[in-house]
Amino acid sequence: MAKKTKREKEHFRDKLTTVDARGKRVWVYAKKIKGKYFTKRSWLAAFLLLIFYAGPTIKVNGEPIMLFDILQRKFILFGVTFWPQDFHLILLSLITSIVFIVLFTVIFGRLFCGWVCPQTIFMEFVFRRIEYLIEGDAGAQRRRNNGPMNWDKLWRKTLKHSLFYLIAIITSLTFLSYVIGFERVKLLLLDGPLHEPGSFAALFLFAGAFYFVFAFFREQVCTIACPYGRLQSVLIDKKSILVAYDYKRGEPRGPIKSDGIENQGDCVACDSCVVVCPTGIDIRNGTQMECINCTACMDACDTVMRKHNKPEGLIRYDSEEGISTGKHSIFNTRSIAYSVVLLLLLIFVASLFSFRGSFEATILRSRGSMYQEYGTDSLSNIYNYNLVNKTSKAIDIEIKVESLPGRIQYIGGNQTVEVGSVGKGTFLIVLPTNALSSSQTNVTLGLYMDGSLIETYQTSFVGPTSLD
Repeated sequence: MAKKTKREKEHFRDKLTTVDARGKRVWVYAKKIKGKYFTKRSWLAAFLLLIFYAGPTIKVNGEPIMLFDILQRKFILFGVTFWPQDFHLILLSLITSIVFIVLFTVIFGRLFCGWVCPQTIFMEFVFRRIEYLIEGDAGAQRRRNNGPMNWDKLWRKTLKHSLFYLIAIITSLTFLSYVIGFERVKLLLLDGPLHEPGSFAALFLFAGAFYFVFAFFREQVCTIACPYGRLQSVLIDKKSILVAYDYKRGEPRGPIKSDGIENQGDCVACDSCVVVCPTGIDIRNGTQMECINCTACMDACDTVMRKHNKPEGLIRYDSEEGISTGKHSIFNTRSIAYSVVLLLLLIFVASLFSFRGSFEATILRSRGSMYQEYGTDSLSNIYNYNLVNKTSKAIDIEIKVESLPGRIQYIGGNQTVEVGSVGKGTFLIVLPTNALSSSQTNVTLGLYMDGSLIETYQTSFVGPTSLD
C-alpha cells in the first residue's frame, strides 16, 4: 500500500465534519454519554434552566427581577430600573463585556460554549434528552431514520416533534415575559388570539424559529451561525486552556494486542470520543473550530481508560504548551494575571451600577440673567432645573437652601416627576442682601424627597459688584 501523503493525512482540515463531499448535510447522531463532567454540566444546566423559566415570576421590591422592555425603553436588572438616561452605563457594560469575552477566551477557550451557552444547554440537556427517551440511543435513531416509515417510526416522530414544539412555545412565552412582563403575558393568553392577533403571530413565529433550530439546525448553529468559533481561532494561542488530546501519550494509536504486548500509545483507537461528539469531530485531529469544549469526549475516553487500567486524562483540559512540554498547569502566571484583570472588570461594572442614584439633578443659573431686587432687603437669581426619575414610582423633589438664610420661590409651582421621565422647571433663590459676601457667592442646595435629604448640589449666586 502506498504511503499516504501529508495532504491525505490532513484531509480532515479541508471541510466541515457535518458536510459531505457533495455539500449535503451529514446528520450527527451523538451517542449518549455518562461521566463526572457530564454530571456536573447536568446540575449546572438544571440550575440555569430553573432560573430562566422561573425568572419572570420572581419579583424584587415589587418589580420583576429582570425585564427588557424595548418599546417603553425600560430595563430592570435584579430589581433595579434603568431608563434611557442610563445609556452610558449600558454602553460601558457592553465594552467591558467585550473585553471580558476576549480575555476569557484567551485563557479558557470555549469553556462558555460547553458549559453555559443556551444553545448547548437546550440542545444537550433538553431536546437531546427527549430524543434519547423516545427514539433511543444513536444507533437506534440512525436505523429508524434510514428505515421505511411504519407505525413505530410515525408515533415516535410525532410525539418527539410535538414535545419539541411545546417546549418552543413555553420558551417563547418565557422570553416574552422578559420583554413585556409576566402579568401582561397572562392577560395576553386569557384574552386569546382574537384580541391581539399580531402578538400571537409573533409568538408562534418565534416558537417556530426556536423549534427549527433545535429540531433540525442543531449543531450547525455552532459551526455556521455563531461567530464565536471564528473568534476563538483568532484569540487562542498555545497557552489557552482547551479540551485537548494528549498526542504524546496517545500516539501511535491502535488496539491492544491479544497477547497483551503493547507497542503503541495509550489510545486504543476505539473512536469513543468521536461517537459522543455533538458536532461530529475527532478531537484527536487537534483543536478545531467546531469543538465547543463540552467534555463529552473526556468522559468517554476516561471510561475506556479505566476499562484498560490506564490513567485517565488522555483527553483533558490542557493547553498545547502543556501537552508538548508535559507541564500540565492550568493556572500559570499568565492565566492568573488575566483572571485578575477579569475580576477587576467585573468589580468596575458592579461599581458603576451600585453607585447609580435613584435620580439625576441638574441645576443651572439661567444664562445671561443678573440678580434682581426682591423686596427691600433681598436679592434673587433665576435657575432652571432638570430632574430625571429613575425609580419605579412618581416622586416630588423639594429644593431648599442649606448654606445661607434664604429660600426657594418656584415659578409655576413644584412638579411631580413621573416614572422614567424628566421633570423641568424654574425657580428663584432669594437671599438677604446682608448674607452675601461677594458678587459670586457659593450656595449649597439640598434636595429632599419625602422629607429626607437625599443629595446636595453646589451652585453660585450673583450679587452686586460693590460687595467685592
